[in-house]
Amino acid sequence: MIGQLLQHPLTRGLSVDDPRTTILRQRIIATKPFLRRLYAEWYGIIVGTLGERRRVLELGSGAGFFKAICPFAITSEILSTPGVDLIADACALPFPDGSLDAIVMTDVFHHIPDVSRFLAEATRCVGPGGKLVMLEPWHTPWSAWIYSHFHPEPYEPAAGWEIPAVGPLSGANGALPWIVFVRDRARFAREFPCWRIHRILPLMPLAYLLSGGVSLRSLAPGWLYRPLRALESRLAQDRWAMFALIELELDA
Repeated sequence: MIGQLLQHPLTRGLSVDDPRTTILRQRIIATKPFLRRLYAEWYGIIVGTLGERRRVLELGSGAGFFKAICPFAITSEILSTPGVDLIADACALPFPDGSLDAIVMTDVFHHIPDVSRFLAEATRCVGPGGKLVMLEPWHTPWSAWIYSHFHPEPYEPAAGWEIPAVGPLSGANGALPWIVFVRDRARFAREFPCWRIHRILPLMPLAYLLSGGVSLRSLAPGWLYRPLRALESRLAQDRWAMFALIELELDA
């Protein structure tokens, strides 16, 4: 009952695999000041990792506005979506070997059904010294409780690397980034030795939760964003974070 009351009216009743949902989520982000500021901060963090790299592919661009922050980025989506540069499958990228300086994504990695295939594609397409940068759900005692009890997507820390085939967006495991880059870090290093984990930065214990994300109504006005972020910075991120910046670098 509470979930139904909090659900955003624009996407009520629509499947996440319906392209109309992605288009409506563009409107939701644009009209929720708190959420838009959150995405702007995320995008700023990602752009800050790129340095002089300019051949940048963003995966899962459909609902966001990364190109407004990073004009030289190539935007992509797995579904036909207005405003993106190309339709692309993360596991079969339409780029020549070594042609990209970086691949970036926000809330996408944990939807990729076969991350081994994706990481192999990233290895092929990104040139030496390039980067793979993502902002993803993260596994902490706090986030595990929230994601397991209040989030519609599956959250399975004991699962493997593959996600059961459901739909292009409905298939998910919110614990997948933590599984690959922390729990199974030895396997990642063994299978993809050319990638170095440069940084994992846990963040945002409360902000996304109060924003309502792209599916729920906002629980906080835009003006509260900065003071809330200041409050969050005082919390122990390794125990309370709900998201993390994951920054990988390819050997030169």
